[in-house]
Amino acid sequence: MIKRKPLVCDRIRKIDGSFAWIGHRFLRGGFLASLSQNELLLYFFLALVADRQGLSYYHYDKICSLLCLSLDDYIVARDQLIEKDLIAFDSTFFQVLSLPRMVVNNTPKLLKNRDDMETFDLATIKQIMRKQLSRDHES
Repeated sequence: MIKRKPLVCDRIRKIDGSFAWIGHRFLRGGFLASLSQNELLLYFFLALVADRQGLSYYHYDKICSLLCLSLDDYIVARDQLIEKDLIAFDSTFFQVLSLPRMVVNNTPKLLKNRDDMETFDLATIKQIMRKQLSRDHES
């Protein structure tokens, strides 16, 4: 093993107050490469603010504000991290989970028809909801 001397000895990192860390297996095991930019941003943020059990109590509006994410981008990133078995969420708080044995690759489903769009496409769902809400409001 090669011994290296720190470049700045009086600035060596240490756990001081919080408990943020990401294991090297996150890179080595292919998890980093499997995430989109927004997924990475949200995952790193949740790891940064989590306690020793991986728990974080940040509300979505604060997360979106701090990370400069739209609500739609936040929801997609959150849901993908849940599907990839990297976080858990119960609508109150998050838990950054220990890494699964293998990377969960869930390639997005191709949207081929109107039913697919109305079921899986956030922009289409949002448009449908707005139309319905405006109809309900007019009644």
